[in-house]
Parts: sequence; C-alpha cells; structure tokens
Amino acid sequence: MKITVICLFCIIILFSGCTFDYGDNESSDDGLPDLIMENVDYVRVRSADPLARLHAERVERYEKQSVVKMQNVTFEQYGERGAEVNVLGSTGNAVIEIDSGDIFMDSNVRIEVLTEDIILETYQLEWRDEPKTITSGESYEVFVYRDNGTSFSGMGLHGNTRSRSWEFLGNVRGTYIYDEGDE
Repeated sequence: MKITVICLFCIIILFSGCTFDYGDNESSDDGLPDLIMENVDYVRVRSADPLARLHAERVERYEKQSVVKMQNVTFEQYGERGAEVNVLGSTGNAVIEIDSGDIFMDSNVRIEVLTEDIILETYQLEWRDEPKTITSGESYEVFVYRDNGTSFSGMGLHGNTRSRSWEFLGNVRGTYIYDEGDE
C-alpha cells in the first residue's frame, strides 16, 4: 500500500504546480471551472525515467476552491528507473484538494499493488495526506484479493500507511491465506 500512496501523491503533484492566468475572470464564483481539459494523458518523469502515468477523460480545475476534479481516471506507477508498472488503479471520479493533498475517489475504485500482490475494490476511497490514512465510507464494502486465493471483504476500511495497520468497522468475512513471506 505504500506504493499506492506514492502514486496518489504523484497525481497530487500533477495538479499542484499547474496554473494558468487568464486575467480577472471570476468564473469560480459561479461554480464554473477555471480550466477544463479532456482526454488528458500525463506522465510524471524524474531524471528521464517515468514515475507515473495518469489518464482522465475530463479534468476540471477550480482555482478559488483549490480543487481538481477528474472523471474516468486510470493511473499506473512505475518501479525503479521506470522499468515496470508496480501499481495500477482506476476510479470513476476523483477530487484532489490541492493545498492539503487529500484525494476523494468514488464510482468503483480499484487499486492493484503488484509488488504487494493485493487488489482493493470499493465504491469510495479517501486518502488523507497529512496523517497518511486511507478510508472508505462506513457503509461501503471493501473487497481484498490476492493471487494466492485470499479473498475477503469488510465494511468501513481504515488504514494507516505509516504503521501499516488496517482495520474494518465490521462485517469482515472471507478467506485469508497466510504465505511464509507475509510479514
């Protein structure tokens, strides 16, 4: 999950440094976006190596609210030197709070962390950057899958990526298969 956090952070960086000045247009007061982009492909690169790639069908930036809204988003994060993809994800909608780095995703969120052999699927997921936490809504079921046959679900996921701790509020069921390499 640590890699997923890095990938989400890359998405935040994408929109935190991008501003356009078109004069004194007050469109944000009317609830209209200051910038609209469609079919956006973005690649974050460091030292000529790709770090992450993002595609969104629609991106709207609201300067006064310091928010970016995206629709039909897919993303991937690359391993060292851009050699391989280690995280894949998708969501129907995402809202990024530029100042805080918090991200809210809904409409079928799916994150696959290849290096951890884990897939998370849920309707809604929220990343809080400062405490490094990830949560689903209390009433949303989160499904967890692994290639080894692990398959379980629970309601109301709360995870702390700093302490690598995860808990559900209730209704946990399924099968967890312990591998010798799990720690």
